[in-house]
Amino acid sequence: MLLIGIVIFFAINMGASGIAPSFAAVYGGRLIKKKNSLILFGAFVILGAVLLGKNVTLTLGKGILPKELMSFDAVLIILGSSALSLFLANILKIPQSTSQVTVMAVVGVGLYFQRLNLATLFIKILPAWIILPFLSYVLTFLLYRIIYPPERNNLHIYEKIFANEKKMRLSALVVSCYVAFAIGTNNVANAVGPLFGAGIINIFSGLLLVAPIFGIGAWLLGKGPLDTAGREIVPLGLVSSTLVAFVTATLLIFASLFSIPQSLVQLNLSAIFAVSCLKNGHKCTWDHHIIRKTFFVWIITPLISIVTSYILALVFLKG
Repeated sequence: MLLIGIVIFFAINMGASGIAPSFAAVYGGRLIKKKNSLILFGAFVILGAVLLGKNVTLTLGKGILPKELMSFDAVLIILGSSALSLFLANILKIPQSTSQVTVMAVVGVGLYFQRLNLATLFIKILPAWIILPFLSYVLTFLLYRIIYPPERNNLHIYEKIFANEKKMRLSALVVSCYVAFAIGTNNVANAVGPLFGAGIINIFSGLLLVAPIFGIGAWLLGKGPLDTAGREIVPLGLVSSTLVAFVTATLLIFASLFSIPQSLVQLNLSAIFAVSCLKNGHKCTWDHHIIRKTFFVWIITPLISIVTSYILALVFLKG
């Protein structure tokens, strides 16, 4: 019962954190009501998990820590440490990476056993955590600079946008659902992977059972992160919201195809930072109190996860 409770608590917090990168863009652009965004988020997370969630589940289940060390107690520690770290971020209303806190919790247990797949960690996962958010920022900055600020040489683009505003609104909504789908392909595995590694549940059943809880979490706890990412950093319009969502979801699905647990939250906010830098300037963006708070939470919560996991392993595991 304790494990079930931790899995539910973790999935609820992941859903609360994941709603921001999926629908904050269109919500911030006032293209959809909060209630509708929460419903669509849950549905497309389930779809992504069922269709493409297997790869990352395998990485978290046996790719970082050997499968034989994924005991029932180890899974309790991993998921409990991850859930605690993510809950802290949600309380602070900062969207946080579910993948990073989960991977760091697995690493904490691995440090206790002194058994880690360092190749997976240092050659595959950690470089992606640096490169992909940077790509998200650069791609969004370069693409958005084509149309912003409005100038004589790009006015024809604006004419096409305004002439097809209804289609653009539909496109923005479709892309937001695409982001929720991407979350299902990657982040649901954070809860299912350790369970699979311990032999508690098979991959498909785990993804199918855990994914709906994301929608519940978005409904219960997702309003704060949604407001932070959607409106407090920079207001997003029709074009910028669609661009942000498309770039970040595409990069996350790319990571999922290569079995990499990746932070959509950081991909998403990196893209939003790029829009803010173009609109408000780099100095104004990086001086914003939300930006400083965001980076602080991004740094501290994975550290909390790894330290908590390691300490609990020292107390409760026998190596």
